Amino acid sequence: MNTTTIEHDQIHDNMRNRGTWLRLLFMLLYVAVLHLAGVVMWVVCVMQFLIVVFHGEKNSNLLQLGATLSEYIAQILRFVSFNTEEKPFPFAPWPSAKEQ
Repeated sequence: MNTTTIEHDQIHDNMRNRGTWLRLLFMLLYVAVLHLAGVVMWVVCVMQFLIVVFHGEKNSNLLQLGATLSEYIAQILRFVSFNTEEKPFPFAPWPSAKEQ
């Protein structure tokens, strides 16, 4: 058996792996969630900016939401880029804000 046949067999086995196709399904789902999370993050940013402009100080609830949402976005990006096998929320707890 030559290496071309071995490579072809390996590719064929990879194509039949249900786990790979299931991961693709999750990746597509998380990419859609990522777009929604990005919109929410922009809303949080604009709201925080307006609060600072009109009240002179940051809103602590929006700070917390922005911090945890950015962690969630990072988790999604790590999953869809194959840097982790752990699926983000709702298959894991909502992330906590990292200490700065």
